[in-house]
Amino acid sequence: MVRRRPWCLSRRARALSEGRTVFMAVPKLADARPFYLLDPAALTVPPAEAASSKVAASVAPKVDVADLSPVDLVVVGSVAVNRNGVRIGKGAGYSDLEFALLMEAGLIGPETVVVTTVHGLQVLDAELPATGHDFGVDLIVTPDEVITCRAPHRPTGLVWEHLDAQKIASIPALAARAPAAGC
Repeated sequence: MVRRRPWCLSRRARALSEGRTVFMAVPKLADARPFYLLDPAALTVPPAEAASSKVAASVAPKVDVADLSPVDLVVVGSVAVNRNGVRIGKGAGYSDLEFALLMEAGLIGPETVVVTTVHGLQVLDAELPATGHDFGVDLIVTPDEVITCRAPHRPTGLVWEHLDAQKIASIPALAARAPAAGC
């Protein structure tokens, strides 16, 4: 059996090889500093190794949202996506929270391109469920086509009323930002 490298690993490695800085979320945002900063100029291992989440955890510093710079491109995984840019992730909501943290900080703006890469079978013509905290994609890339989505939804930041106390308490970056009351 031939085992392929995950698409995200190869995309991160390519970006690092091209001298681009990569921000990668700490799994489950489980640290007060919820992102790894992969700076190609500071790497002590080759880009292909640094792109692995296990290696990044050992070679890249963890940083807070305030330590990041504006984001040009977001590449996000999707289980399914429709031609309007509505996507379904794995279901835990971490991508939406990462995105919301960066939106709230002004690091993702209207000019930031959001793309997902999927197999053509994952592109659906049907409507998909979406809430106010879900973000959409600008581009869908399959092996056979590139689909431009018109006006995908972008939340302006965290939607606190969609978060329960347990979720807030389990993610230090949320706990530190939580409103004093009303959650």
